Amino acid sequence: MEGPRSPRETELPQVLDFLNKKLRSEAPWSIAAEYPTAFTPNNLHNMRIIADEERVLSHAVLKPLIIKSPHVIYKVAAIGSVVTDDQHRGQGLSTTVIKDCLRSAQEQSCDIAILWTDLFDFYRRMGFELAGSEISFVIEDNFNMPVSNLSFSTDSKIAPDAIYRLYSQHSVNSVRSIEETRKFLSIPQTQIYTAWEPNGQLAAYAIEGKGIDLGGYIHEWGGSTSKLLSLLSFIRAKKGTPFTIICPKHSQNLIRELETRHVTKNSGFLGMIKIVNFEQLSAKIKRAFRAEGVADFVLEKQGDHFVFGIGQDLYTITHETDMVRLLFGPIDYRAIGIFKEETVAKFEKIMPLNLWVWGWDSI
Repeated sequence: MEGPRSPRETELPQVLDFLNKKLRSEAPWSIAAEYPTAFTPNNLHNMRIIADEERVLSHAVLKPLIIKSPHVIYKVAAIGSVVTDDQHRGQGLSTTVIKDCLRSAQEQSCDIAILWTDLFDFYRRMGFELAGSEISFVIEDNFNMPVSNLSFSTDSKIAPDAIYRLYSQHSVNSVRSIEETRKFLSIPQTQIYTAWEPNGQLAAYAIEGKGIDLGGYIHEWGGSTSKLLSLLSFIRAKKGTPFTIICPKHSQNLIRELETRHVTKNSGFLGMIKIVNFEQLSAKIKRAFRAEGVADFVLEKQGDHFVFGIGQDLYTITHETDMVRLLFGPIDYRAIGIFKEETVAKFEKIMPLNLWVWGWDSI
């Protein structure tokens, strides 16, 4: 048994065959079609396998993301496609490949790692915790929109630069290229809904589905609130059944508008997050506070605990997982009642930190 290590380029077909059998046994396409920027020769150095001679026994993949927000530019290690051969489970192989992904993430100067799973206790043993915020709305009934001059389409043949233009207007997004957008548009079982201005310019878009995942979920969207709402109205009428749209918590205009309609609102977590490079992340957050005129923000690691606060209004945190929930939410600074009102007011200039990973970037 050898590894964890990166597969050689000649081993990539074998690795994909292993993943297809373990994770996509019912799908008529390869997992590489669902994650076209992760399972490529260019990303071999971010894949981890444990092998026995020529047989793959365990796998995980890392996808580094640069995520821009109004206050902080993060480097995020998205981790996914974690699987171990049935006959070798219970031997710690998945833990080993994930820890090696985390080691690589640290070497690549990632601030945090994120993954999506329902095996919460397993990943908590490696320091991950549910954190961040995700708001979802189930669009249950048709809702009428004011008559507009928009036209709507479900045609998947759309220029990637049109999608890219609207995507780039989000205040929090991953850095992508137009070529990456083109690859994402070709993911199997992706339904593309678009709204168009009379002059032929794309006004809004919504993406549903991603291979075997996210069916019935709008996980990517763009455009002004009013035009996006018109598009959602079209989608509900077109589908004839309820669907769910996923929103970042900072999309307040869209959230307020959807709350006035017949929808079911659910609040959840962005994912399971682990701090990979505390000193680097702390420095970025301090710079963000200084830019807002708060020069005495404190975020320090002292031994095995953390000191957090502003000025002399400080709090000691003993667990890094609590720090994750303080930085990215959902902990409410007012509700916990440990800081002065003036301290909370300064926190709210930046915190909780805006962080979002759009559906195409999940792994």
